[in-house]
Amino acid sequence: MPETPLPLDALHRRLGARMVPFAGHAMPLHYEGIVAEHRWTRLHASLFDVSHMGQLRLAGEGAAAFLETLAPGDFIGLRPGRMRYSLLLAEDGGILDDLMVTHMGDHLHLVVNGATKHADIAHIARHLPRGLELSHAETACLLALQGPEAAAALSALPLEPLVPGGPGVSGLRFLEAAPFLWEGARLVIHRSGYTGEDGFEITVPAGRATDLAEALLARPEVRPAGLGARDSLRLEAGLPLYGDDLSPKTEPVEAGLAFAISKRRKMEGGFPGAGRILSILLEGPARRRVGLRLEGRQPARKGALILAGETPVGCVTSGGWSPTLEAAIAMGYVASGSAADHTPLAIEVRGRRLPAVVVPLPFVPHRTIR
Repeated sequence: MPETPLPLDALHRRLGARMVPFAGHAMPLHYEGIVAEHRWTRLHASLFDVSHMGQLRLAGEGAAAFLETLAPGDFIGLRPGRMRYSLLLAEDGGILDDLMVTHMGDHLHLVVNGATKHADIAHIARHLPRGLELSHAETACLLALQGPEAAAALSALPLEPLVPGGPGVSGLRFLEAAPFLWEGARLVIHRSGYTGEDGFEITVPAGRATDLAEALLARPEVRPAGLGARDSLRLEAGLPLYGDDLSPKTEPVEAGLAFAISKRRKMEGGFPGAGRILSILLEGPARRRVGLRLEGRQPARKGALILAGETPVGCVTSGGWSPTLEAAIAMGYVASGSAADHTPLAIEVRGRRLPAVVVPLPFVPHRTIR
């Protein structure tokens, strides 16, 4: 199936990106190199094109209550300008996708994963009651500006808040969002990201995406970064990736995502798989997602077997080299009896058993502005 070019395709190629197929699009894997881009993000600020993600608009009276029938978050209590991480759940409580939900005043803005966006749209549409409207913002791009100097770089642009009395960019806290006007274009700026660093995700009309990207890249503290650095950063941050660490065979508690089930929903239930999930919350899961640090430089990849002595206890779901820690790290699911911090295990890689130990997540502390 041919890859659909994203609006910034020509810019990526002009900047020398190595392009790869991803989620039905041609996407930049890296420009200068994955490790260099990873380290620049940790020290300064990097611009990622994440326009492959699905941006959905859910509008109409009762939109929040409807979304609560599909996901375990408290959306009725979500205040305008606030964001919430949540999960689309199957009837048995399996995870269909993870997503961000933002209350934009007159509608809910949903950001879903690129590889699952069409399935997510179909799933939501199947359950959509009369009077509610679901639309896919196919003409909007999503840029992620991530790193400790992201706020300074973004604040240097001539941004005009569109909410009277609303905060400027630097006044946004983690998981807050607001609309701004930039050189005639309406942007929605979310203080969020998937790197563990402070940063922003910016919704921009496709026709102005190149202009905005070039304006940000003109700042000395900002460089472009690709999928490779985004993945190594999110791994260090202990953040699960849908399709690797999360799937319909995974439920929220074992995935370490019980926080996505809001307090009121734990009391009331009413979300898909509530009976099963609330029971697991009380009794504990049979397996857990854990962090693993390996001896030596050889990384373990998705699918590698995890053993306690001679007994298989789980499987790696994400793994790679950590440029920050200069160590091989991984995440995976192991039987709960082998999930305690400091538990010695082994991972089978290319016929060798590499010593590993369970370590707390995240591997690298988050530096979000709360």
